[in-house]
Amino acid sequence: MAGGISVHVVDVTCGLPAIGMKVEIFRMATPEHSIASGMLSGNGSLDHPIIGGKECDRGVYEVLFYIGDFYRHLGSPLSDTPFLDVAPFRFGISDAEQHYHLPLKVSPRGFSLFWGG
Repeated sequence: MAGGISVHVVDVTCGLPAIGMKVEIFRMATPEHSIASGMLSGNGSLDHPIIGGKECDRGVYEVLFYIGDFYRHLGSPLSDTPFLDVAPFRFGISDAEQHYHLPLKVSPRGFSLFWGG
């Protein structure tokens, strides 16, 4: 896949896709509005035109993962001030022709994210 940003999230507490987790993507040149947002689908991915490269240019981006809300919705026991609530991930796109896949493994107490190329 050429260009674009994709997100895939797995809940490692149960080994399943993080269905329904809210995700927002911002281009930091215009951080006042998101360029992509939504709830993760049945396979844990964000279904949005940004996957194919829409609105992706060179620059700095930030993804917000609403981890606390996701686990609250599942009924997980979280404190009023959870360890993870909204987790930001800021990254740069130097080549808009490359695809930037962001796989995230998450639990209420930690996450791991990398460029999946």
